[in-house]
Amino acid sequence: MFVNRRNVQIQWGDCDPANIVYYPRYFAMFDDSTSILFEAAGFSKQDIVKKYGLVGIPMVDTRAKFYIASTHGDWIAIESRIEGFKRSSFEVTHKVFKGEALAIEAFETRVLVGHHPDDPGRLKSAPVPQEIIAKFMQG
Repeated sequence: MFVNRRNVQIQWGDCDPANIVYYPRYFAMFDDSTSILFEAAGFSKQDIVKKYGLVGIPMVDTRAKFYIASTHGDWIAIESRIEGFKRSSFEVTHKVFKGEALAIEAFETRVLVGHHPDDPGRLKSAPVPQEIIAKFMQG
C-alpha cells in the first residue's frame, strides 16, 4: 500500500486556551494530508478534478480516536494511506505519532462527485479511475 508520512509542527493558532490542539484543527491537517497523499502518488486533486470532469472529492464521513494531546511547538508525524476503494468512494486512515507513540487514529470516507448527466445543477457520484486504484493498491 502507498503510504505518505509528513511532519507537522503544532502552531499557536492550532491550540485552545489550555494550550492543547483544538480538535477541529486536526481535521484540517487530515484534509491537507489527504491532498498531500494524492500529490505524493502523482495525482494532484486539481488534476483529478479536471481530467475526470469532477466537481470535487468531498469527505462524507470522518471520525478520530485521540490518545495523546499535543501542544504548541510539538512536532507530530502524520502517516496517511488509502485502506480501500469502492465504486466511487475510498477510505483513508491517518495515524498521528508523537515521537514513537500513536497519538491519534483518524478515519475518513471520500466520494468522487461530478455533475449529474441529466441535471447539471445536481451532483452525482463518479467511479474511481482504475489508474488511481492501481497506484494506491500497489505494494
